[in-house]
Amino acid sequence: MSEALLEVTDLVKHFSVGGGALGGSRSKVRAVDGVSFSLQRGETLGLVGESGCGKTTTGRCILQLERPTSGHIVFEGKDLTAIRPDELRSVRQRMQVIFQDPYSSLNPRMTVGQIIAEPLKVHGLIPDTAKREARVQDLLVQVGLAPQHSRRYPHQLSGGQRQRVGVARALAMEPSLIICDEPVSALDVSIQAQIINLLEDLQAKYQLSLLFIAHDLSVVRHISDRVAVMYLGKIVEVTDRKALYEEPLHPYTRALLSAVPIPDPALEAKREHTVLRGEVPSPLNPPPGCVFHPRCPIAVDRCSAEIPALREIKAGHWAACHLV
Repeated sequence: MSEALLEVTDLVKHFSVGGGALGGSRSKVRAVDGVSFSLQRGETLGLVGESGCGKTTTGRCILQLERPTSGHIVFEGKDLTAIRPDELRSVRQRMQVIFQDPYSSLNPRMTVGQIIAEPLKVHGLIPDTAKREARVQDLLVQVGLAPQHSRRYPHQLSGGQRQRVGVARALAMEPSLIICDEPVSALDVSIQAQIINLLEDLQAKYQLSLLFIAHDLSVVRHISDRVAVMYLGKIVEVTDRKALYEEPLHPYTRALLSAVPIPDPALEAKREHTVLRGEVPSPLNPPPGCVFHPRCPIAVDRCSAEIPALREIKAGHWAACHLV
């Protein structure tokens, strides 16, 4: 395995809620609660789970858009939780993000060319205006758009074209890590495939590392080298793509995969489906022990009393479950 580009250790992010003008009691939303993983250079790690499980908050903490409550985030040898703001500015050139919504992530008052050129101008990478415009047009071609798109405004583009602009903006800084926060969930299925293929091509060309946040397991299977499964602020399983989809160990992962339809009607009719009972507990008051035990079909008494450690069950296959 190549050198680790990113190492996240015991990441915790809690949000305080309540209180207010009348001085009521304050509670904590445990959005991310002890997450650890690593990302190698040139690798794609898929981060999957239900809505509200803490995937996006994890990505925002890595980017330092949210300051972690505790834990460590080491990127290219620097602990981002301990460096000064002026040091963080230079590190951010190496980390970029592609947002979920291509409609709200682009400034409607700026042309496409201005949007892509802005980070180059802000960081002083290409001071010369003519050279900056040439770089913008080159980036547009790389993401499958025409140079003349630089003169258009976001409202003149389709959703897929806007997301390509978002990819070009992220690529402009020549980053080593791009965090993709559900970049295709707002797009049509046919456009999703085009954006995924584009990201794969760019990754191979520039040796990018991708943290791909998504809830669509079929998309994650297509693009990821390894997959981490999150539930209620915790990672419950991490392994390579093949092992996760062919031999999942954690009962939550099995339930997620059983909900993905198979195109063959005969096979779909024969296979077993795991229907989870109840609802996802609130991160304001997570259950004791294993956070999944109230919905787990194989839970025992130990599960409600003891938090399972994320341990290596097989070579490269980690799971947080007492019963595997």
